[in-house]
Amino acid sequence: MTNRVKQAAINLRAQPRQRDLIDRAAAITSKSRTDFMLEASCEKAQEVLLDQRLFIVTDEQFEAFEHAFSQPLSENKGFQDLMSDKYSW
Repeated sequence: MTNRVKQAAINLRAQPRQRDLIDRAAAITSKSRTDFMLEASCEKAQEVLLDQRLFIVTDEQFEAFEHAFSQPLSENKGFQDLMSDKYSW
């Protein structure tokens, strides 16, 4: 008996310009439209799910977190450092 992998269908409708955009990007990456769309969708799904994670912190860490958020941005050294960072692009 051969081992068969079941495949689930995902159907969607797109504007022709959306399909063309996806097709151009898929071609550049040498992927089929299906492979390109599944990869992009899975990457986005993982991003969304990771953004919903629960963070466990100690009481001291939570107090530091609350303290940082209670400071005006003009007085928040970490925020000022972040905003003054020059991006390479």
